[in-house]
Amino acid sequence: MEVRQVGTLTFQLDFSQPLYEQILEQIRSSLAKGEIGLGEKIPSVREMAHALKINPNTVMRAYKELERDGLTEKRRGQGTYITTSEERVKTFRSELVKEYIDDFLNKVESLGYTWEDIEGYMYEKGTGRKGGDLK
Repeated sequence: MEVRQVGTLTFQLDFSQPLYEQILEQIRSSLAKGEIGLGEKIPSVREMAHALKINPNTVMRAYKELERDGLTEKRRGQGTYITTSEERVKTFRSELVKEYIDDFLNKVESLGYTWEDIEGYMYEKGTGRKGGDLK
């Protein structure tokens, strides 16, 4: 895995995985964590591709997906910016956490654990009290 810095953004690239998905996911994650501010300009497609040493079409694909999600907006002649809509980012963060929780629950349930097992373990971790153990 290679780490590359592009402006204020840091990317970890695994060349065995689709690059556009990694760019997309890492920008989404930075936005959700507040590492990228509302209205912040992101590098141009050309700048990003050059810095990451990848094809500009790969970056363009990720940027189009971000725009389709309403997370970025193009400003004619100025570049691409993170949305200024605080509400859109809040909605995105809520959707993302639900996706992570669903993924987690599906994985744990596929191991044969019941909701009661999961709930007991989560309770224990969240409060420090004796709950349940995943055995």
